[in-house]
Amino acid sequence: MREKETIKLSRLSTGYSGKHGVIRVAADIDASVYGGELTCLLGANGAGKSTLLRTLSASQPPLSGEVWIGEKRLAEYSDKELAKVVGIVLTERCEVENLTVEELVGMGRTPYTGFWGTLRKEDKQIVAEAISQVGISKLSHRMVQTLSDGERQKVMIAKALAQQTPIILLDEPTAFLDFSSKVEVMRLLRTLAHDLGKTVFLSTHDLELALQIADKLWLMNAGGIVAGTPEDLSLSGMLEAFFAHEGIVFDPHTGLFRIAFDYVQNIRLIGEGYRYDMVQKALRRQGIRAGHEVRSLSYIDAGSLDTDSFVWHPESGEAVLFETIGDMLDYIAPILIDKETRIFAD
Repeated sequence: MREKETIKLSRLSTGYSGKHGVIRVAADIDASVYGGELTCLLGANGAGKSTLLRTLSASQPPLSGEVWIGEKRLAEYSDKELAKVVGIVLTERCEVENLTVEELVGMGRTPYTGFWGTLRKEDKQIVAEAISQVGISKLSHRMVQTLSDGERQKVMIAKALAQQTPIILLDEPTAFLDFSSKVEVMRLLRTLAHDLGKTVFLSTHDLELALQIADKLWLMNAGGIVAGTPEDLSLSGMLEAFFAHEGIVFDPHTGLFRIAFDYVQNIRLIGEGYRYDMVQKALRRQGIRAGHEVRSLSYIDAGSLDTDSFVWHPESGEAVLFETIGDMLDYIAPILIDKETRIFAD
């Protein structure tokens, strides 16, 4: 899957000029981005993600060190040359009016069309292909202001594709989207990297999506950048060190984060499959740790995909059947939580 190294940072320090002098955001970064991969830049607010992206796109100069784009230093590119190598999709909402989707995507051809921006036949074909690649051909003649946020983001990605650059940089491309649109855009970007061999590098706060879909992660904080696959960063403990804090725990089995709960009781849970997982999840939310490994006189049977009921087996007395998890929680949660034994661990 990996192609050649397309972006290389060598002892790069980023920052900007402030009222009281130069403010250094990140220092001595050594890292590489490769073609054919989707790389996600993660970090807390203020970690310097946007500053790094502006530096990579030559919007602001580095404080020190080097950025290599292909075989050439970034500083050696002219604006016109760089526009044919690096496409940029910013985080701001696209607020243009009185332009069709086709016309806006066509602006991606500006590095090739000269001062007047007249599209030739081959330019129009490239624009049509870019629109098709992101799946918005039916929107070609729609006015941009009539589109949803997700549709507008696809238009901006199509514009970058029409620019025909091997590298696409994106700053928070899913920031204003609903969940389904976030997933759709991230899947699209991964497809562009894998199928077209593009270098796709983006900053994001959508940690869960990045952990599931990115080929590589860059974890950024004041100490610099740690890079690797989500799985390697999970095994090394770096993911947990970067993002876990009070109220959040890292689940090494799934490689994802979840909310931490203070447990007030244990209960044995038997069953299998999706039903087992959902009952365990519901009990965890109530502060009840449940699982096969727990030993208790009472227990819950979540059943299997072939059963319709959830069964509560108390310490004494007859079993009680419930049709829904909600009904079961209403019945047993007060019983369990009233127990004196408290367990605080997660």
